[in-house]
Amino acid sequence: MNSPTLSTRQRLNFPLLLLGNAILGTPMPMLIILGGLSGAMLAPAKEFAILPVSLQMLAGMVFAAPMSVFMGKFGRKRGFLLGACFAAIGGLLGAYSLFYANFLMLCLAHAAMGAATSCFGYFRFAAAEVVSESWRPTAISITLGSGLVAALIGPEVFVYTKDYYSPIPFAGAYGAITMISLIGCLPILALALPKSEQDATKKVLSKAPVSSILRRRPVYTAILCAAVSFGVMVLLMAPTPLAMVGCGFSETQASDVIRWHVIAMFAPSFFTGSLISRFGSGRVVFCGLFLLSLSAGTAMAGIELGHFYISLILLGVGWNFGFIGATNMLNDNLAPNERSIVQGANDTLVALVSTLASFGSGVIISTFDWNSVALMSFPLILVAVVGLFALKRKPQLA
Repeated sequence: MNSPTLSTRQRLNFPLLLLGNAILGTPMPMLIILGGLSGAMLAPAKEFAILPVSLQMLAGMVFAAPMSVFMGKFGRKRGFLLGACFAAIGGLLGAYSLFYANFLMLCLAHAAMGAATSCFGYFRFAAAEVVSESWRPTAISITLGSGLVAALIGPEVFVYTKDYYSPIPFAGAYGAITMISLIGCLPILALALPKSEQDATKKVLSKAPVSSILRRRPVYTAILCAAVSFGVMVLLMAPTPLAMVGCGFSETQASDVIRWHVIAMFAPSFFTGSLISRFGSGRVVFCGLFLLSLSAGTAMAGIELGHFYISLILLGVGWNFGFIGATNMLNDNLAPNERSIVQGANDTLVALVSTLASFGSGVIISTFDWNSVALMSFPLILVAVVGLFALKRKPQLA
């Protein structure tokens, strides 16, 4: 990162990536709230209320690998700009859908923003590529930690813009997503990524033996743990606004719970890298899985406001430890010329599990109840724990 061979602009890459991630990540907590509530307004049946969120996850799955390949061929900078364009278009489509009560357009809006969020997931890998090897765990965790800005600003933007086009609710919040996405392009345009990094990622398109890489125990265990951490987080997070409103709480209270959830997702990132360096990726991932199980248990314990707060905060911290630990485990077990396609495969599987979790949570909460959603978390967590313990028996545990 501080190499004398780097230009002044190249030394700014890491802070510019942090700034870009913080700005472009701001709509994320807004989408958690908007998807379910807007869907409930426009959906033809209550079972479809979470369909926009689910399609957002599905688009993230579909676009994860192509986005990674696109970045491998054309560079991270163009990839992030493309993602920002998807987000801006999604915001416009979302506002249009509410003005004209068009549920299909709302689904398309969230699909576009799902493509964008799959792209923005590569900020953590881009940060790891512009720093020295010893700094990588810290760079990954700090990059995810920059999402704390999103946690603080996103719900505030939602509250102040949701009624901007009153009496049409939420349209102003979608318009704000478009403006934020355009502003987020500015730090990306200022990036000056080293040419060597882009050349290294291009080589993977023709030389990486992907199937053999994915068969490595540390690699597939890391992908499994990342997918489970994200899947459990989505399973409990996606229906939370609907569950809270159904329990008699206000939209503002649901927004505040989501705010603290997103804070819990990103605030620990400022020390997660140090924990990984000291205790290893595997132990940090296991701690994350344990916290995810505590979150599900708390959700099952009651439906008071305090239960929602505690459950979603534990959910955020558990995701942080599980996902960052798994990301670092994956990076540690990949050569530079293997990363582009394997990272794409990783994010595709993560998005697949998240999509299934989102669809499943919508069906479960509309058919059964909030407790049933929480109960479904435990089998997923158990699968990841078994994978970790199997890896621990080998000397490859990161």
